[in-house]
Amino acid sequence: MTSLSFSRYRAEWFSGATAARRDILAGMVGTFALIPEVIAFSFVAGIDPEVGLFASFVIGIVIAFAGGRPAMISGAAGSVALVAAALVHAQGLQYLLVATMLAGLLQIAFGLAKLDVLMRFVSKSVRTGFVNALAILIFSAQVPQMVGVSWQAYAMIAGGLAIIYLMPRISNAIPSPLICIVVLTAIAMWVPMPLKTVGDLGRLPSTLPSFGLPDVPFTWDTLRIVAPYALAMAAVGLLESMMTASVVDELTETISSKARECTGLGLANIAAGAFGGIAGCGMIGQTVGNVRYGGRGRLSTLVAGVFLLVVMVPLRPWVAQVPVAALVAIMIMVSISTFSWGSLNDVVRHPKVSSVVMVATVVVTVVTHDLSLGVGVGVLLSGVFFAWKVGRLTDVATEHDVASDTRIYRVRGQIFFASADMFTENFDLRDTARVIRIDLTGAHLWDVTAVGALEDVVAKLRSNGRIVEVIGLNRASEMLVDRHAPGVADPIGG
Repeated sequence: MTSLSFSRYRAEWFSGATAARRDILAGMVGTFALIPEVIAFSFVAGIDPEVGLFASFVIGIVIAFAGGRPAMISGAAGSVALVAAALVHAQGLQYLLVATMLAGLLQIAFGLAKLDVLMRFVSKSVRTGFVNALAILIFSAQVPQMVGVSWQAYAMIAGGLAIIYLMPRISNAIPSPLICIVVLTAIAMWVPMPLKTVGDLGRLPSTLPSFGLPDVPFTWDTLRIVAPYALAMAAVGLLESMMTASVVDELTETISSKARECTGLGLANIAAGAFGGIAGCGMIGQTVGNVRYGGRGRLSTLVAGVFLLVVMVPLRPWVAQVPVAALVAIMIMVSISTFSWGSLNDVVRHPKVSSVVMVATVVVTVVTHDLSLGVGVGVLLSGVFFAWKVGRLTDVATEHDVASDTRIYRVRGQIFFASADMFTENFDLRDTARVIRIDLTGAHLWDVTAVGALEDVVAKLRSNGRIVEVIGLNRASEMLVDRHAPGVADPIGG
């Protein structure tokens, strides 16, 4: 590590006492926001809550040191849990632990290969759709906790929201969600009410996680069973983590290392599997909450992991009494602040194709509850619309020089797989002119499909006895033609 990168890394840990205090308090808020979702996701995966909680603790510790995005909170997430559920149902927990460790190895390889550059293909419309869909999913996840409950629960949720939004007007010394948790817990303990508590969500861990290898035969058959699930878990985890990192980059106006985040997540998942936990990834709801309440450094990530273990084991009896209403109020606030409200106006103002991509990303994600699928659809639509738009910009103009009996085709635009057919359709392959000149000064050939289209046009014209000249190739296009169709640029007559 160079002195410059070491100084930057050190600053990411400690940039002053005030920043450290904010990181610690924001990390504590992130911990309480983790608990209900991790427990819920554990049930989705078909595992005990302590498996998800232990994983979140281990992942939080490792990612704080090895991750590429300070202030990002990672843990056992719902998207990974959905993939893991089928494996747990078919083979049991021990095979899930092997898949978790293998997913970590794949993520490390992804990061070392610098494949994080694939994020450049995710357009702003897709990112906006991702954020909006996530906000909707965060809110919808709270609905079950608000159905069939007592009026006291609604009153506590309303009181929690009042504390969260009004306290910052008085003081920002302590994050208002943390005050919300303390105040509502004290009220619930002082005045008995029919309220659901954290202890009612599932069995909380009573011991520390212990290191151990999965109890499975390490054979090719085991690898064959877990490999498809590991690949899916790795892909989903990477996508969600990198999308979360991009959101935090925008919120904090800083740049993070996506490749390092990939390798850090891989190390974290290997450690999680070794300590009996499920694979995880960046959790955008908790991360946004952490950032909104002052978390900026790696210390906030570390605190979120360490404090999770503290509240789960030594403080277990007290944490079990935290009313779910307090956590619901916090997550409602997170969903409101996460949603890009300005995008509602953008749907009307922006180009229709951009709006379609954003809305499609939201709809697919909300309907399937799968963030990776929503992003995949958004990226696919972005690519299709881009190819369609660029392909339509291709233009071929013709003119005939009677004196020399030369037909000149002047090509402008980008020639690639989406516009190659349009390019060839503009040529009269039975042209009677003695010389055919194809002027590519205003064009660029991008791929072998474009070269193949040019080669096909030239070959057919020459087979009909025409003299064909190809001129104006730029350097990059010329290299592509020389490599894949070396005879095209030669003025061979018929």
